[in-house]
Amino acid sequence: MKIFLKGIILILIAAVALLYIFDYDYILRGAKIVYFTGHKTAFIDDYTYFDNDTIKKGNTTSPWPTHQNYNTVEPTKKLEKVNESWGTVAFLIIKNDSIWYENYHEDYTKDSKTNSFSMAKSITTALLGKAIMDGDIKNLDQPVSDFYPEYEGSKITVGDLASMASGLDWVESYTSPFSVTARANYDDDLAETILNQKVVEEPGKAFKYLSGNTELLGMVIEKATGKSLSNYLSESFWKPMGAANDALWQVDDSEHRLAKAFCCISSNARDFARFGKLYKNFGKWEGQQLLDSAYVAKSVKPRFKDGPEYGYGWWLKEQNGKDFFMMRGHLGQYVIVQPEDDVIIVRLGHRKSRDYGHTDAVFTNDIVTYIDEAYKMLSHD
Repeated sequence: MKIFLKGIILILIAAVALLYIFDYDYILRGAKIVYFTGHKTAFIDDYTYFDNDTIKKGNTTSPWPTHQNYNTVEPTKKLEKVNESWGTVAFLIIKNDSIWYENYHEDYTKDSKTNSFSMAKSITTALLGKAIMDGDIKNLDQPVSDFYPEYEGSKITVGDLASMASGLDWVESYTSPFSVTARANYDDDLAETILNQKVVEEPGKAFKYLSGNTELLGMVIEKATGKSLSNYLSESFWKPMGAANDALWQVDDSEHRLAKAFCCISSNARDFARFGKLYKNFGKWEGQQLLDSAYVAKSVKPRFKDGPEYGYGWWLKEQNGKDFFMMRGHLGQYVIVQPEDDVIIVRLGHRKSRDYGHTDAVFTNDIVTYIDEAYKMLSHD
């Protein structure tokens, strides 16, 4: 038995050494954060295990008004069931810019932070629109090579990054610890990882969802504005929209402090919902034009005929004869907007529906369910 245990220890030491030798030591960090905390994948409270920059709120808060019929309609039986099954921690329905229904589960409240995951992509593309509006970036057609000469001759533009049409050789995998997606999330030098990505397909021709697109876009925005993404977000949107709480944006480490633009803004349901309202109102907030209306309109329409599910940073879905646009995160984080009905649905939680990863469908069934059940509730008003 002693010989066996000694052999196991030697194998583990050799494995760890090989991870360091071949620059895969980030896997150890990922294992420590995920498996050693009792999880199987990333989780909504994982921001406490990473370095973060603070997205500061302003001195003035713009509170959401409550609807005259606030919480007078009970959730449907199906919504109650799926919220429990899928680990919902926050569910909001906002009607006519007033909170019509809200409910929180476990120990979460209206002020609780949870990781947004890829909802951060929509916010990053909002920052792109702001940088264009401010004149720091010319337009959606400006070449990425203007900011990073590594992409000289590639013809890739900032608009290609925002619309997921870059042609980068990124592999979007959430299961393999050796994937570039895992490396980006857990490594300590995110810029090095991103700038090693090559353009292998012609940019601007087709939609292909790659987290590396948004990370490179975030790097472009930082270089163009001379500001960190967290500070730029604070001054551009968080403060002007009167966010109720400071938020956090994960960075790669304490030395480089490059924000994970492809994911990982931690905030609450009410403050995330502000971006739904901003885009529903074509970039205007309480009379102030924070984003160019034409940019917003372009963002929530498909760029490609063969990719009708995506615009510029926003997912697009037709359901029950209505057109919705949404922010969307890895574990079922959603801000879903139907502008004609003046409805915003927000859901934060631990899991998606069980069809996640087992179907080729663009949208998982949980999204369908949240929309349908919210509208059933609204029909009783």
